[in-house]
Amino acid sequence: MSSTLTTNRYGSIAPEIYDIDKPDFALPDTAFHLERFRGFSAPILEPACGSGRTLIPFLQAGLDLTGFDPSPEMLDRCRARCSATGFAPDLAGWTFADFAYPGTFGAILVPAGSFTLIDDFAAAMAALRRFHDHLDPGGVLVLDIQGLASLPVRGEDRRRWTAPNGDLLTLEGVRSRTDWFRQRAEVTYRYERWRDHQLVETQIDIMAQRFWGLDEFRMTLEAAGFADISVVGDYDRSRGVRSSDRGWTFEARKP
Repeated sequence: MSSTLTTNRYGSIAPEIYDIDKPDFALPDTAFHLERFRGFSAPILEPACGSGRTLIPFLQAGLDLTGFDPSPEMLDRCRARCSATGFAPDLAGWTFADFAYPGTFGAILVPAGSFTLIDDFAAAMAALRRFHDHLDPGGVLVLDIQGLASLPVRGEDRRRWTAPNGDLLTLEGVRSRTDWFRQRAEVTYRYERWRDHQLVETQIDIMAQRFWGLDEFRMTLEAAGFADISVVGDYDRSRGVRSSDRGWTFEARKP
């Protein structure tokens, strides 16, 4: 089953929660990727840049980033956050399936498993080929994915946050579908906004992900034209990858 307009949509409440729950450097990927790109002088593209959790620290480090995201709400927050920190990067409302730039980039960075939101193998393969086409010769793709160990996980997700204006924001996530054949899972999220003890807004988002095998993804990168492929588990370069890793970071080069 391929993604539709009803899946992987971030409405207005989800990006607000995202910024509260994941402030800059709250997750280990940002520091890891900043170290990788220290001193990098070529332009970098960040697909699915969201509200700027990675993009803004990279700009602050003097790196040249361009970003796109299909969520208008995420992009609005990203533009506002960039403006507040004195930056005005090139941001666009592309998707993985239709992004197109007139030039190429020295690197493409997809952190924190955003690539798994492409929940169909053929669409993921097309995106990787599009990445390849948008890289300079010798350019690098750095991409985080979640492995198949995440596919059986069925725990419910219930959390709450207080927004800066005092609203109570709540989330309830329930695994609603697991497709073992396509390595795909759906989680139905219910977002609520409470103000003065009254429910004032509710949104339902269905998030779909496709999880990957380690060798499967390596071979998929090779089929897309990439070479010199390496992988790191859980942002730890001091050891080899493990089946228990929550995520893998692949790096590959366009010959």
